[in-house]
Amino acid sequence: MTPATSFFTPVEADLQILAENLIKLVGNDHPILYAAAKHLFGAGGKRIRPAIVLLVSRATMLQQDITQRHRSLAEITEMIHTASLVHDDVVDESDVRRGVPTIHSLFGNRIAVLAGDFFFAQSSWHLANLDNLEVVKLLSQVLMDFAVGEIQQGLNRFDTSISLETYLKKSYYKTASLIANSSKAAGVISEVSAETAEHLYEYGNHLGLAFQVVDDILDFTGSTDTLGKPAGSDLKSGNLTAPVLFALEEKPTLEILIDRQFAQDGDLEQAMTLIEDSQGIQRARELAAYHAKSAVEHILELPVSEPHQALINMADFVLGRLY
Repeated sequence: MTPATSFFTPVEADLQILAENLIKLVGNDHPILYAAAKHLFGAGGKRIRPAIVLLVSRATMLQQDITQRHRSLAEITEMIHTASLVHDDVVDESDVRRGVPTIHSLFGNRIAVLAGDFFFAQSSWHLANLDNLEVVKLLSQVLMDFAVGEIQQGLNRFDTSISLETYLKKSYYKTASLIANSSKAAGVISEVSAETAEHLYEYGNHLGLAFQVVDDILDFTGSTDTLGKPAGSDLKSGNLTAPVLFALEEKPTLEILIDRQFAQDGDLEQAMTLIEDSQGIQRARELAAYHAKSAVEHILELPVSEPHQALINMADFVLGRLY
């Protein structure tokens, strides 16, 4: 599998500037929050979301350099994403994310919740300073979508009657909304046409959905080392994803196990086996491939360039995480 960072060559220097700026954005007036920010932003990570913003920015500004507004948007996007992860880890009671201790495991729940709130507030302040009402509206929608997605996921725990449409809507709220709206926002800052801005939104939407479906497949096929958490964690917590929903259509026993919330010894292991013996994972792969292909179709009309090709390759990378 080709690492995502190999697609970032056109924005490698931009990402270096972003990494240096992220901790500065928080400021050091609040020692614990600053320590939390250093832990989060200093850990590196793939920076896929800000990289997409920067690639869209460069792909739509071929005749001139990207602006400070584009750079700020990328930083805001990463800050919003990081804030959402801090809150997710509190809700999910996760002690480790991608092999790194979570904020709440290091500082406690109270600090983690406040840190997430602070990062959201900081991103909103920097967003307002972009002085572009349309961009403010786009990214403000993301903040609302995160909350709706988390609530929807909580309400649907162990609910075997949820539809694929409901699952995809939740996946949009939790993952695709940020990529879709920040991609469109980058185009708005570049002053692209309304039609092109909508195509950029759909690129991010479909790419985000593909990314989430792949993540959900990896919960069954990935190793603990790869995932940074035990395989089957989503299923155990009652979060029913695409492979489960497809498997439920052909494995009636699976519904019984989920309905009783894996209360008996061996229930979870039996459920995992039923899913692996079904077409659930394969059908989820096909769903991810559909959304990755759809993402690329929405940006084919952008001018040919290195950043444009990198955006196309990003769809291949998302699917490549499965192999």
